[in-house]
Amino acid sequence: MSGKRLLTGIKPSGSVHLGNYFGAVKPFQELQNAHDFDQTFLFIANYHALTGRPTGSDLTEMTQEIILDYLAMGINESKTVMFLQSDVPRVTELTWMLNNFMSVAHLERAHAYKDAVAHGKDPNVGLFDYPVLMAADILLYGSTHVPVGEDQKQHLEMTRDLAEEVNADCAKEIFPLPESVIPNRTGILPGTDGNKMSKSYGNTIEMFADEKTLRKQVMAIVTDSKRPEEPKNPEECNIYALHKHITPADDLAEIERGYREGGLSYKESKEQLFESLKIFLEPFRERRHDLTNNSDEVRRILQEGADIANAEAEKTMRKVRSELGILSYSDF
Repeated sequence: MSGKRLLTGIKPSGSVHLGNYFGAVKPFQELQNAHDFDQTFLFIANYHALTGRPTGSDLTEMTQEIILDYLAMGINESKTVMFLQSDVPRVTELTWMLNNFMSVAHLERAHAYKDAVAHGKDPNVGLFDYPVLMAADILLYGSTHVPVGEDQKQHLEMTRDLAEEVNADCAKEIFPLPESVIPNRTGILPGTDGNKMSKSYGNTIEMFADEKTLRKQVMAIVTDSKRPEEPKNPEECNIYALHKHITPADDLAEIERGYREGGLSYKESKEQLFESLKIFLEPFRERRHDLTNNSDEVRRILQEGADIANAEAEKTMRKVRSELGILSYSDF
C-alpha cells in the first residue's frame, strides 16, 4: 500500500444536527480539499452501533437515515469511498487477529469502558473491545491519516500500538502507522440550552426537521432576561453564536448592532435565525429529498464503495494471514 489515505467513520445514532455538520462534515470536506490525499474513506460504523444494543428496526432506520443525511450534506462520492462497515466482513476477522496483540489491561484503560464502569454500568464485551474494532477499521485499508478530536486520541494511540506490535512480531511493515489530522473546527456550537449541542443532551437543532419542529427548536434557545431596549453583549448570547455560522455577513452586522445598541429583542433575533436557517438548509433538504426518491443512486454509491473497500481489505488480509500462519484449503 502506498500514498496518503484519509479515513473516518460515522456511527448511526439518530438525527443529525447543526453541531454534526459544523463539527464533522464541513471539517471533513475541508480536509479533503486542503490535503493531497490519494484516497478518502468514509464508512458507516453500524457494527460499532451494536454496543448500545439498539433494536434491529431502530438500527436499520438509523443506518438508512445517516447515509441519506451525509450524502445530502455534501459528501462528494466522486472523492470519497463511502461504504457500510458491515459490507466488509474482513474487518471482524482482523479484529479477532488484533485481539491477540492487545492486553486486557490496556483495554481496561480505555475511556469509554472506564466511564461506563464509573457510572455503574455492566459493559458488554463489544464496548470493552471497541478500540480493537476501531483499530481494524483504520488498519484494514492502510489508512495513513485519521481526523481525531480530543475524545478519540486514545483510540488512535491504541491503533498505533497495535500496528507497531504486529509489525515487530512479523519483522516487517504490515501496517503503516496512522497519523492524526486535527480538523479545522469552527468552534463548538451551543445547543438550545447553552451547553454543547449534542443528542445526549436533547438540545439539538436538527438539519432535516420539518419546519414546525425547526421553529420550535429555535424558539427554545435559552437567553437571559434582558429587555429588548437594553444593550446586550452578542458574544454572550446563544442565539448570536448560531447566527455567526448561519446568517450572511451583512445581516449579521445588523444583528450585532441591534444587540450592542439595544432595540433588538431575543424573540426577533430567534425569528431572524429561523429565517436564515431555512435558507441555509434548503439545498441540503432538496438533495436529501432527491436521494430519498432515488434508492438506485444510493445503492450504487454504497456498492461501489464496498467494492473498493473489499478489494483493499483483501490485499491487507492476504499479507496478515500469511504472516500469522492462518491457512485456507487453497494453501494445501
